[in-house]
Amino acid sequence: MDGTDVATQADHGSSDGHHEHRSRWPIVAAVGAAALYGGVGLLLAGGSLVPRLPFGGLAVVGGVLLVVGLVGWTYEAFVADYWTERVDRSQLYVGGMILFLVSDVATFAAGFVYYAFIRVGPWPPSELPPLLGSLVLVNTLILVVSSGTVHLSHGALEKGNRKRFIRWLAVTVALGVVFVGGQVYEYYEFVTHESFTLSGGVFASAFYGLTGLHGLHVSLGVVLLASVLVRALRGQYTEGRDAGVRTVALYWHFVDVVWLFLVVVLYVGAVVG
Repeated sequence: MDGTDVATQADHGSSDGHHEHRSRWPIVAAVGAAALYGGVGLLLAGGSLVPRLPFGGLAVVGGVLLVVGLVGWTYEAFVADYWTERVDRSQLYVGGMILFLVSDVATFAAGFVYYAFIRVGPWPPSELPPLLGSLVLVNTLILVVSSGTVHLSHGALEKGNRKRFIRWLAVTVALGVVFVGGQVYEYYEFVTHESFTLSGGVFASAFYGLTGLHGLHVSLGVVLLASVLVRALRGQYTEGRDAGVRTVALYWHFVDVVWLFLVVVLYVGAVVG
């Protein structure tokens, strides 16, 4: 094998989508999430005993890092190679997704711990809105069904059924959009008709904080699913090139599970308790 052959193989290896690449963005997002909730937690726990400004600054910096990390990672994993056929590269981001989800578990756990402290006191701390209405039930059903449709979509891709893969993926995107719309409508009803606002007490802050954080995650998931759908329409996924689909499906299942916890703890738990 001469030098020309070696150079040709090297060039081919660098352009087939399998070159080694480690993304820093999931780590940036994870550090940002930790700083954000660490700062908020210290800010709430410190009271008047410690200066509040440093903790507030830590929370702000953490929030900025979280947003920058999410945007950078989303662009690098799903947008940067949009105009090429190289989708195998997204395999390298599965580990990053798992790391991000681990940090997200800690993030939501911190919110649930805050809510647990609220429940220790007299309950309810203030008048509660009608939490167990038909809207939350419909929204829950929509999200559970969407978890099934994204699973069916990925299964169809693994079997080489491109049409069914795209069809179920489009249904999942539509269900995600409807869920976000339902969440916004619920906020509108609570604020305008029930006067249940963010400043309405400790339960209101926990409710809007946790459901709002989850809503942001769902919105990001819809964007990722839509990106995958567009690439699927361009024929960039096959049964052997599905890492991007698996990564987004994993994320979508995660936000579905978190929503079920929110319904049990915030909606049902607040009323039954």
